[in-house]
Amino acid sequence: MSTEATSRTVMTAPGTGARTPEAAGVITDARTRIDDLDGRIIGLVQERMAVSAVIQRERISSGGRRVNLAREMEILAHYRDQLGRPGTALAMTLLELSRGQI
Repeated sequence: MSTEATSRTVMTAPGTGARTPEAAGVITDARTRIDDLDGRIIGLVQERMAVSAVIQRERISSGGRRVNLAREMEILAHYRDQLGRPGTALAMTLLELSRGQI
């Protein structure tokens, strides 16, 4: 294939890294799906934060502590069991978002 033809192939799919229109179409569709999933995940995280705030408020108003470390350990273990070691980091981030830093 000539350099000119190769350049045209690469230019067929700018921003996708694909070298064919077919691959570019698959990548574009998949990215649209990822964007939708990310929006849903963000919405779920926000919902989780709101539910956590209710739990904290009730725990504190009843004389308890803001954070229940035993429960947090359960959550960390669950994420680790389901997603491996990176799941622990994800759970830590979710816990931090839901209760703030200790």
